[in-house]
Amino acid sequence: MTIEIRDIGNIHQAAREFIAQMGSGTVFAFYGTMGAGKTTFIKALCEELGVKDVITSPTFAIVNEYERAGGDSIFHFDFYRIKKLEEVYDMGYEEYFYSGSLCLIEWPELIEPLLPDDAVKVSITVNADGSRSVVVS
Repeated sequence: MTIEIRDIGNIHQAAREFIAQMGSGTVFAFYGTMGAGKTTFIKALCEELGVKDVITSPTFAIVNEYERAGGDSIFHFDFYRIKKLEEVYDMGYEEYFYSGSLCLIEWPELIEPLLPDDAVKVSITVNADGSRSVVVS
């Protein structure tokens, strides 16, 4: 599946399309270069899923927990600053990834050996015209 984000003005429409196609997956690994829009897209996803909290990148905290309408948790990870896998073990990643709660992961390539086998890979690329392509595989 490929979703096109023409500009910031249609990011919520793109998020709704993504949500409609999520299926039963709970762990989504977002790949993309710095500035590709991973955090911005995750923010739109969370807003469309009913999160009322302030949604920010957990760059320094590594994980942020948001509450959806209805009380379910969404965990948002940013592993950009991870230097070694032991840091991820120490934070108890398994409790998050295997909780059944939605987990949205930025910079998953840094922890790839720890990703569940059924993690959904999502690539966000910047096109020449500045639009974004979100490809789910």
